[in-house]
Amino acid sequence: MSYTPRLKAHYKESAAPAMMQKFGYENPMEVPKITKVSLNQGVGAAVSDKKMIDAAVDEMTRIAGQKAQATISRKAISNFKLRENMPIGAKVTLRGDRMYEFLERLTAVALPRVRDFQGLAVKGFDGRGNYTLGITEQIIFPEIDIDKVSRINGMDITIVTTAKTDEECLELLRNMGFPFKSK
Repeated sequence: MSYTPRLKAHYKESAAPAMMQKFGYENPMEVPKITKVSLNQGVGAAVSDKKMIDAAVDEMTRIAGQKAQATISRKAISNFKLRENMPIGAKVTLRGDRMYEFLERLTAVALPRVRDFQGLAVKGFDGRGNYTLGITEQIIFPEIDIDKVSRINGMDITIVTTAKTDEECLELLRNMGFPFKSK
């Protein structure tokens, strides 16, 4: 038998049937699902120190379990001492089993480690059924060794779903175990 991430099995066994019942879908293929998770980290201080990009890419690779890549600037902005094609951040896109494993680590391990965590804000929806949350410290992930971190950076995590509305996406993520604030 092949390996299936726990969150993926949870989606098939309980989240999808609950969504079908609540929204009255007739076909199981209508049920929204998560298609990808995109992690993005901007490192503005990398303009003066090139080693910060390497550290950011290494940390993102550890967090995601997949090789991250450096993002480069598209145009020059003299006020920020930024030139065109300079590395200024790191990004990684997760799909499939790696995506489910990352989401499980995020909800079960990383988010509970946030100081004074009250739940995820319901404001992060984009109107098209996707959700973005910002994390202020990358050290909440257990893969990061706090002693080796030179600078604390935040990151944006975007969860892209096939949901057509924010209400469907919210219900999907709630059924998947995301700890949203109660209204």
